[in-house]
Amino acid sequence: QVQLVESGGGLVQAGGSLRLSCATSGVTFSLWSMGWFRQTPGKGREFVSAITHSDGSTYSGDSVKGRFTISRDNAKSTLYLQMNSLKPEDTAIYYCAAAFLARGPGLFDEGKYQYWGQGTQVTVSS
Repeated sequence: QVQLVESGGGLVQAGGSLRLSCATSGVTFSLWSMGWFRQTPGKGREFVSAITHSDGSTYSGDSVKGRFTISRDNAKSTLYLQMNSLKPEDTAIYYCAAAFLARGPGLFDEGKYQYWGQGTQVTVSS
């Protein structure tokens, strides 16, 4: 059974930092490219960042470039998202997702992902 479990969300003031984690089980983690998406009420999911399974190449959405850093620890089967300089507009539910053997720019597309976590709430106060 495949499971993706996010943690690390919470309430933080603008300018602060949070680190999200996504622990996976039931998959050979090194074969899966991973991504973070976020969603606010009434809106679709927005791509945040992704990292490939093969060489660890990373991709980020324009709104988070220079502030968020995605990383992975294959030994721990865990994905991370370090979020710095947080803004109120970063408030959302953050989801991690897994895409089997997926490559490069296709990782912007949520349709490329086969498994999703349940999400973790991030709230940034002004």
